[in-house]
Amino acid sequence: MNVRQLEKLGIPRYSAKHAIAAVQQLAAQKELSKSQIKARIQQVAEDPKLFVGDIVLGALAEDLLSDVEDTPHEAISYRTWGSDIDEGAFRQMEDACQIPNAVGAALMPDAHIGYGLPIGGVLGLDNAVVPYAVGVDIACRMKMSVLDMPVESMSKSFDHYRNALENGTRFGVGVGHEKPQDHPVLDADWSVTRITRESKDRARRQLGTSGSGNHFVEFGVFTLTDKAPEWDLEPGQYVALLSHSGSRGTGAAVCSTYSDAARRKLPRKYANLGRLAWLDMDSEEGRDYWAAMNLMGDYAAANHDVIHRLVTKLLGARVVIDVENHHNFAWKEQHDGKDVIVHRKGATPAGKGVLGVIPGSMADPAFVVRGKGHPESLMSAAHGAGRAMSRKKAKDKYNFKSVQKTLEKRGVRVLSAGADEVPGVYKNIESVMAEQQDLVEMVARFDPKIVKMCGDGSRAED
Repeated sequence: MNVRQLEKLGIPRYSAKHAIAAVQQLAAQKELSKSQIKARIQQVAEDPKLFVGDIVLGALAEDLLSDVEDTPHEAISYRTWGSDIDEGAFRQMEDACQIPNAVGAALMPDAHIGYGLPIGGVLGLDNAVVPYAVGVDIACRMKMSVLDMPVESMSKSFDHYRNALENGTRFGVGVGHEKPQDHPVLDADWSVTRITRESKDRARRQLGTSGSGNHFVEFGVFTLTDKAPEWDLEPGQYVALLSHSGSRGTGAAVCSTYSDAARRKLPRKYANLGRLAWLDMDSEEGRDYWAAMNLMGDYAAANHDVIHRLVTKLLGARVVIDVENHHNFAWKEQHDGKDVIVHRKGATPAGKGVLGVIPGSMADPAFVVRGKGHPESLMSAAHGAGRAMSRKKAKDKYNFKSVQKTLEKRGVRVLSAGADEVPGVYKNIESVMAEQQDLVEMVARFDPKIVKMCGDGSRAED
């Protein structure tokens, strides 16, 4: 009896292994005819409770009962900000809202399709965490340092700035510094999980580096129009250093390890959710993932610390103020008086008064923002302009060298990048900001002037 025949008797595909074993045992007993065996299997499918404990059919019965819920789960609703969002992102958000632990969700105006949860997706769960709703690049984040350098020095001393970026940064899949860098994060407890313990040497090699895809380090003009109470900084224009990267190969290994663990535990009735598989926070795997994720958050922050330290030292500059935030992470927060695990995958924390950085593209502005704490967005905002075109389509459509020359005429010098990251592949950042005025207020503006990204054709890590 094959899987298709069993399905006709009411046995779901995932229980076929137990059903085939039962059929073989019944046939070996030679007490029932083929038609009687089929009838018996059909009876188990129709009412498995009657066969719990049966020496031959008990395993099949228990397998069929294992995913039964007394009360079916109803998908929660979510609110969307923005209008230029592809249908795939909506479908992914609707899938996420089917997770039984889901208590809140929102879609940001930069949203586009991703793995599991869409980029720009925000998901609140009760006592559960979804590795792929955090993302492959755990703790991908932004860091901006305002420097004590005159704005005109970027054009007058371009070679000096270029050399600081070229010599102070490393980009690409698997890349590391020739001489490993140091940071207190390496003194943390990397034995919290097996995968972090085994990955520590790789993390040490890659400390202070950036990945491929949309990771960048760039100099630009920081414009502060009005006095900001958070800073002792007069309104005006300043040179600033802005970086975007995450937890590198180690973070990807953590995601892969615990996403696989979550999928092994995924109830079969939710098999369609695939990469949205979750881990209970009370389980050993859930606790281990949470510890590893938070370590990756510290490691990603350390990467930015080292990048900014190296580049500013080569430049001979002093940091006046800095702003930073994760945008691929999960947090334990209080919402409506309840503890919630809030996943922000490509979304910026925007609690009331919280500062963050939302970038545009290599030629379009980034903004320092102050959160307004909107409850329906789970206190979140967009994390950037958001892609309007796939990487493959971008590479087919654009020639990087041609775009590079055009941008230079506009005053933006791109040292290296790929055709999949040119401005035309992104949504308009000004439009994205206009669609989330109830989520954040703009504090300052950053306009890129000297940009470095991965230009070796590496597979994107984001």
